[in-house]
Amino acid sequence: MPLRDVLVVLYDQVQSLDVTGPVEVFDGAGRCRPDDGGYAVRTVSPGGGPVRTGSGLTLLPDGDLESARPGPDTTVLMPGGRYTGDFEPRITDWLRAHAGRAGRLVSVCTGGLLLAEAGLLDGRRATTHWSVCEQMARDYPRVTVEPDPIYVRDGPVATSAGVTAGIDLALALVEEDLGRDAALLIARHLVVFLRRPGNQAQFSAQLAAQTARREPLREVQHWITENPGGDLTVEALAARAALSPRHFARAFQAETGVTPGRYVERVRVEHARRMLEESGEGVAGISRACGYGTPEALRRAFVKTLGQSPTEYRRRFGPPAV
Repeated sequence: MPLRDVLVVLYDQVQSLDVTGPVEVFDGAGRCRPDDGGYAVRTVSPGGGPVRTGSGLTLLPDGDLESARPGPDTTVLMPGGRYTGDFEPRITDWLRAHAGRAGRLVSVCTGGLLLAEAGLLDGRRATTHWSVCEQMARDYPRVTVEPDPIYVRDGPVATSAGVTAGIDLALALVEEDLGRDAALLIARHLVVFLRRPGNQAQFSAQLAAQTARREPLREVQHWITENPGGDLTVEALAARAALSPRHFARAFQAETGVTPGRYVERVRVEHARRMLEESGEGVAGISRACGYGTPEALRRAFVKTLGQSPTEYRRRFGPPAV
């Protein structure tokens, strides 16, 4: 089997994990499934010189960026790095001139800003690290920015959120090229999940909301997370916090940024998604475990939040045996 070409662009202050995470995944394909051909990974930098990552590591590229010429079988990977407001013109010029010829164009974290600056995301859906999503939407209005998913695929272009999301995206590309079994084998070798689905939120429900300052409200947040199938009405949660329902609802929203009902909904959907991805439990059982009561209530929540039914979600992202 022929090797699949992966070209990784390096530059000073690049995020080391944005580089090494995907590279380890692609390298693992050759080690775990040598009969499938694997990937030939090349690293390049402007001028071909060594680069110093944002964490202080020095990386020695295989060659210089200016002479690299991707073809239709090449995946160009643009990692992110510390963004100071300026782009390296040698990189953006090269991207404009040559990256469009690649079969696939991939970014990790703030690498999406470089693709956007080069005009390669115009008219496409994309994501990036949560901290610069607003900036991308403001500076590049022709890009449809989706701030929630950990990665977004739009035709031959794939963009991902911060750091570890690059591993998820690389595993998804391996699955596309070599099949789910190959991606599972690599994920096991790296001791990571097979892959988080691309539309999984960058933040868990707990991280998406602020942590309450007062101890009773923090305890309620933990209780919701640990008991998604329990009685999570405002009245029950208020009693747990020893507050009146009205006072509790106001205080919870003031300290977390979301209403109690919205927080509960996020936690329950997140819990149901994990069960659909990782277990063989039936939809009815998952509905009860996550506090929905009936499969129809779970279906409505999934369609509202994810735009698809639990059955469709499991078909796409569930374990093979299901």
